[in-house]
Amino acid sequence: MNTWIFIVFGIVLLAALLLDLGLISKKGSAISMSKALVQTLMWVALAMAFAAFLWYERGPKTGAQYVSAYLMEWSLSVDNIFVFILLFRSFGVKEQYYARVLLIGILMAIVFRILFISFGIAIVTAVHWVLYIFGGFLLYTGFTMFRAKEKDDFDAENNKVYRFLKKYFPLTDQDSSGKLLLKIQGKTYFTTLSVVIILLATTDIVFALDSIPAVLAISREPLVVYTSNIFAVLGLRSLFFLLRGAIDRFKYLQQGIAIILVFIGAKMLADIVHVHLEEWISLAVIVGCLGGSILFSLYKTSAK
Repeated sequence: MNTWIFIVFGIVLLAALLLDLGLISKKGSAISMSKALVQTLMWVALAMAFAAFLWYERGPKTGAQYVSAYLMEWSLSVDNIFVFILLFRSFGVKEQYYARVLLIGILMAIVFRILFISFGIAIVTAVHWVLYIFGGFLLYTGFTMFRAKEKDDFDAENNKVYRFLKKYFPLTDQDSSGKLLLKIQGKTYFTTLSVVIILLATTDIVFALDSIPAVLAISREPLVVYTSNIFAVLGLRSLFFLLRGAIDRFKYLQQGIAIILVFIGAKMLADIVHVHLEEWISLAVIVGCLGGSILFSLYKTSAK
């Protein structure tokens, strides 16, 4: 049964990507907030429609797991957006190239995530107690994130990936007019856009270290894990254009996400003493923390 559900998912995803590319991804054009809003609503509507489809085909348990996993990934995506903004600002990327850079970077990130998910599922299936290590890691990450301060800039010189690229690859900061490779005096150089794309994709790996264990705590069914991740990550680009001007208004969202990670980590560790929470409880906690942190952020920023 999973095979034909994956086929339906693939068809829907392909149609959505074609619509996405036709709607907001014209080369060299800036993206307006109205287009970004339409695109964001489209991706969220598709994700929720797929949730209803899973609920109908596989039952409420699978449906609730999928929605919980999607919301988990979606909330962590907002942290990605903040890093993306810092990257573009640090490397001076022109606004007209944002859409193209994000598209390529996110598609690369999806490939990495599929590999990570496959590896994670294989490990958990073979060695069940690895879940307890994941649980402890999520507890640590959640507590650390709750107390962490926001960064004001991206420190390229201390980024290991950037330093590796700078050491082993020919790079140029010369204006490339949107090209990823540039030929200068017969030698081919990687442009700033190429560097930013690679940094976008590899930065997402860091977020995947948190998000994939968290999703595996919600469900270890490949259908749920793969689809929730892909829907959330593909919606990142339009969410970026929608939130980039208002990201500072969600300053307490990080604390909400941290509480969710602590809850998920505790839930994984509770399995040691055979304590199991129903799917709707996890979903309620995730929705409550996300909604509460967003509302509290808007209240605090509007009060200033």
